[in-house]
Amino acid sequence: MENAKETIFRIKDERGDSLAILGHHYQSDAVIDCTDIRGDSLELARKISGLTAEHVVFCGVYFMAESAAILSRPGQKIHIPDATATCPMADMAEAGRVRKTLAILEEGGRKIVPLTYVNSSAAVKGVVGEHGGSVCTSANAKVMLEWALSQGDAVLFLPDQHLGNNTADVLGIPEEERLLLPRDVIHGDPALAVNPDAAKGKKLILWPGFCPIHVEFTLDAVRRIRKLEPEAKIVVHPECDPAIVREADGNGSTTFLIKYAQEAPAGSTVYIGTEENLVKRLAAEYAGCKTIKPLLTALCEDMGKTTLKNLAHTLETLDTAAPVTVSNAVKEPAKLALERMLAVCS
Repeated sequence: MENAKETIFRIKDERGDSLAILGHHYQSDAVIDCTDIRGDSLELARKISGLTAEHVVFCGVYFMAESAAILSRPGQKIHIPDATATCPMADMAEAGRVRKTLAILEEGGRKIVPLTYVNSSAAVKGVVGEHGGSVCTSANAKVMLEWALSQGDAVLFLPDQHLGNNTADVLGIPEEERLLLPRDVIHGDPALAVNPDAAKGKKLILWPGFCPIHVEFTLDAVRRIRKLEPEAKIVVHPECDPAIVREADGNGSTTFLIKYAQEAPAGSTVYIGTEENLVKRLAAEYAGCKTIKPLLTALCEDMGKTTLKNLAHTLETLDTAAPVTVSNAVKEPAKLALERMLAVCS
C-alpha cells in the first residue's frame, strides 16, 4: 500500500500541468517538498494569474486560498487541504465592523482610505475595495502605505497594528499623528468604541489586531542574545512589536529573512524571529556554513493543519470536492483591492 507522499507524487505525475500545488514558507518541510511553487503572500499572489492549471491546491491558511480564488481564472478551482486552517489575526477584523468603523471615521467629511494586510478575509478585502482602498503584504507595506496616504485624508490600516506601526516608523509618521483604535472594535460594537473626534488630525488609524505567533517574541530574548552572543545578528518579521523591531539588526518579510540568511557571511550566527518551520529549514540548509537559530520557539498551529495525509486526500478528491469560492458580491471589490496592489507594485 502506498503512503501519503507516494500518493501525492503519483497524482502529480498523472495530473501533470492541470495541477499546481502552492505552499507558504511556514509549511512543514514534508509539505513544502510536495509543492510546485513556494513563497510568501506577495509572491504567491503574483503567481495566480499566470497559472494555467485547472486545479490549484493552496497549502497555507484560508485567507490565502480565498485570495487565490479571487484572482483565479474562470473555470479554475482552488482547494485547501484543511478549511479550518484560519488566521487568528485575520479573524480579528470582521467585515461588518470594518465597514461601520469607516462610516464613523468619515462622519466629519474626511476621506479615510482603508489599507488591509493580505492577512484578512475576502469579505474585508471587499469592503476595502468598495472604499477605494487596497491590500498590502509585509514585503510591500511601505510602498502601499505611501500610496494609500496619497489617496485621501487618512488611512485605516488593518488588521495588524504592529505592521502598521513599524511601517509608519519607516515612513517617519510621527506617533502623535497615529491613533490605535480600542480593542473593542474586534468583537464589540464600533459605535461604542470608535470616537471620531479622537481621529481628527490623525494620518494613520490602526486596527488593534496582531499575530499571536509574532507577539511571542520578547525584548528579553533579544537582549539575552546581545549579552551572550554579541557578534550574532538578529532579524525579525515586522509583525513583531515595534520595540523588538527597533532593537533588531533588520526586519522584513519572509523573503527578506530568507535572503538575509542566504547572504550572511560564512561562520556567522543569525537569530530569526518568525515562524519556526522556516527557521528550521534555513538552519538545515546552511548547516556547516553558518548558524541559523530561532529567536524563540514559535509554531503556527493553523499552518500546521496541512499534512501529507490531508494533502493526499485533497488530491484524491479533486474532481468531487467543493472548491474554495467567493461570492461575486465580495469577489469583484476584493479583486479590485488586490489588483490595485499588484498594479502599484508591478
